[in-house]
Amino acid sequence: MNSQPTIKKETKNKIRVEFERTPLKERLKAKFGNLAFYTDIVWYLFRFIILLGVSYIVLYPFFTKIAASFMSPDDFIDVTVMLIPKYPSFDQYKYIFLENEYVSAFFNTLFLSLSTALLQTFVSCLVGYGLSKFKFKGNSLVMAAVILTMVVPHGTVYLSMFMEFRYFDVFKLFGLLEPLGYTGIIDAISGNSLQLTGTFWPMIIISITGLAFKNGLYIFMMRQFFKGVPDELEESAYIDGSGVFRTFLQIIIPLSIPMMITIFLFAFSWQWTDNFYTEMFMQGNNSTVLMPNIVGVPSSLNIDHAGMQLYTSAINNTCGIMIILPLVVLYLFCQKFLVQGIERSGIVG
Repeated sequence: MNSQPTIKKETKNKIRVEFERTPLKERLKAKFGNLAFYTDIVWYLFRFIILLGVSYIVLYPFFTKIAASFMSPDDFIDVTVMLIPKYPSFDQYKYIFLENEYVSAFFNTLFLSLSTALLQTFVSCLVGYGLSKFKFKGNSLVMAAVILTMVVPHGTVYLSMFMEFRYFDVFKLFGLLEPLGYTGIIDAISGNSLQLTGTFWPMIIISITGLAFKNGLYIFMMRQFFKGVPDELEESAYIDGSGVFRTFLQIIIPLSIPMMITIFLFAFSWQWTDNFYTEMFMQGNNSTVLMPNIVGVPSSLNIDHAGMQLYTSAINNTCGIMIILPLVVLYLFCQKFLVQGIERSGIVG
């Protein structure tokens, strides 16, 4: 089998020196006077135009919403105003911040999103490690149940989940207390059960048990990641006397930091903008304001004019911008870890 000839470094230097010694006219002719050069230009221009068109289609709605958030009511009835406001104003941001309880919603949502994201990340890491590295009876069945949580629409379990936490009684424990004479506890419990709706506890419990929003996807991603970790690392730790949990905490966890950050960002972002579970479990609680609750027209903004519908829509879009703004800032600082985690998850490419 004949190998292809290799060009030595000295030969490359000699060719470059000879090329530099040739007249400028000959060098320009050799560089620009060939078909390959013009073919590359056409290909680069074609890709640039395609990418520019796709970027315009994707980003134009965001540009229009951001521009409308700085417009005054007069700009919406002025036909000459397109993207650049003629009378720029910060009133939308000002009154949404002051009157729609943005600060309270921010900290309440931050606490809920941070706690659930941390729990989901740890649970996904633990379950994914067990499914990928330990062979036991029912492994495939458990993995099928994980996939099932990704397939079943959340709307189909709405009523059952709501009733479960509205009358929360694990294994009918509170019902067993009444015959034993614990009437003090029973009196504090409505109908021999706990009412957890209206609190953060339902979201926290489903995060601990791996049933939260997209938790099945997180477990699948962690499983795929751990399947790529060499078994020799664990075997060497076992030889040195480390147990399963010590190996998991001291060896596996440090290796999976980029992947865990990716899971955390996904869980945090989805909980931050979630209105399915929050509306379901927070029914009857009007004192706790979350990010989805700030969407509305502040009373100080006058919408009684000719462009009322456009102005009202712009205000609601501004609320959406203020909701996702913290996520944009978070992404700017963590995008490197997000890309690394997705690449190592084994579900791309």
